Amino acid sequence: MLANIYKRILSAIFIIPISYIIILKGSFLFILFLMTLLIISLYEWNKMNNSLFIKLFGFVIIFFSFYAAYKIREFNGEENFSNFIVIITSCISTDVGGYFFGKLLKGPKLSSISPNKTYAGFFGGIFCALFFSYLIITTNFIEDTSIEFNLSFIFYVILISLISQGGDLIISYFKRKSNIKDTGNIIPGHGGILDRIDGMIFVFPIIYILKYLH
Repeated sequence: MLANIYKRILSAIFIIPISYIIILKGSFLFILFLMTLLIISLYEWNKMNNSLFIKLFGFVIIFFSFYAAYKIREFNGEENFSNFIVIITSCISTDVGGYFFGKLLKGPKLSSISPNKTYAGFFGGIFCALFFSYLIITTNFIEDTSIEFNLSFIFYVILISLISQGGDLIISYFKRKSNIKDTGNIIPGHGGILDRIDGMIFVFPIIYILKYLH
């Protein structure tokens, strides 16, 4: 177990900064990054499902999710770019917080769909999402952002965290149906790409529809 935790930490130390650099740079590098993740995600989803209907439905959701992510990042205006950073920070923080608070505090299980998830991890994920999103918008990580840490922003981050955790459970459900632990093994200690972006796959399209399509 400790060996797996060390792998997760080392992988995160390597992957998260590189991902943020690519996102901050934008342009062709960002598009190439998204396309790579999209192809791997589609491959992993195809591999873990036998039903043609479920495969096709998943393909549509994944395609739309990546489209929404691209549109949110590329919308004109500093606020939209800041919003993209807040979304991925909240999702990553939810995932990390859920894992470590769940392992540390244990306690009652959250759902039979994913037996490793606990209420401690659920609330720990929300706490970490709020904490790190606060740091993101109150430091110089994002320059000239107009986003303020107020009650509206707190509810917004909680919504992102809840959707992210819901997306995690949905992917976990399909993994259990396929009798697999991880969607892949491309990331040491973490599994596949879908294992890491399962929450974002649902967050980006929902936020895109709620915030940008009006």
